[in-house]
Amino acid sequence: MTKNTTFTQFIAWKFIIAILLFIAVFFVAMVFGAADASIKDVWLALTTKIKSDNITLLREIRLPREVGAITVGAALAVSGAIMQGITRNPLADPGLLGLTAGGNFALALTLAFIPSANYFSIMIACFIGAALGTLLVFGIGAVKKQGLSPFKLILAGSAISAFLTAVAEGIGLIFKLSKNISMWTSGGLIGTTWGQLQLIIPFILIGIFISCFLSRQLTILSLSEEVAVGLGQKTKYVKIILFIVITILAGASVALVGNMAFIGLMIPHIVRAIVGTDYRYIIPMSAIFGGTFMLAADTLGRIINAPYETPIAAIVAMLGLPFFLLIVNKGGKGY
Repeated sequence: MTKNTTFTQFIAWKFIIAILLFIAVFFVAMVFGAADASIKDVWLALTTKIKSDNITLLREIRLPREVGAITVGAALAVSGAIMQGITRNPLADPGLLGLTAGGNFALALTLAFIPSANYFSIMIACFIGAALGTLLVFGIGAVKKQGLSPFKLILAGSAISAFLTAVAEGIGLIFKLSKNISMWTSGGLIGTTWGQLQLIIPFILIGIFISCFLSRQLTILSLSEEVAVGLGQKTKYVKIILFIVITILAGASVALVGNMAFIGLMIPHIVRAIVGTDYRYIIPMSAIFGGTFMLAADTLGRIINAPYETPIAAIVAMLGLPFFLLIVNKGGKGY
């Protein structure tokens, strides 16, 4: 048995364990909440068409919510991994670099000026807003020839995020939409419907598929752009495609749960510690871990103060901020 075969089997076992953990957390998320259910109820809700109060609650309210948590967690984790790979910046995250704030800004504009907009229109607006946030942050890098260091990029992202968030809140106050906007920007999964998921999930799946397809190029790009060019890689086109993927993933996430930082920062770092620096493994493992993390965070939000809910964004921030400070303290060493 060759060393390469042994390594592949070792990675395969890690994926199997990650999937089993994901399934376990999914069942926990389905069982526990303001109204607890049994594993049997969950199984019947997933595999049969039986109708009862408990099963209907699971099938029509809790299941779409948890599917939403999985897709958003996967989307943000994968987009964070791609951003860290492209920029070679250990602090890169859609929430920290203006993408989600740009999506929220576009959301506020849409609700204010196109009140009759349907969910698809809102989602497209969030894509445009996420792209705007990205362009503003990275546009600052073009001001000086030496560009932005990782920490300057985070400062630029924080400034742009604060500005766009403030404008979104101002729009909410002027047009008396603060309650509607805050329901989105608080980062909640309450009220997630199958109709919303039918619009969101295809975009997220396409984005993750493209990122997996380009994972080999991203691995080389994450190590050195000079090496990538030397190997004949068209880095400009790869970057453009991957930035479009990031925009789609972040925009779709904002359309569903609003502003959500730190997931795209934490998960790729954890995954790299498990599978190494090859993005052929980082991308799919980030999707699994991102979905698992969001399921766990949503479950905590529902049971900490049941029957009331703790905003999932607050739980993610409480877990993510110490992680962010740890990475800053290490100066990105080990990335």
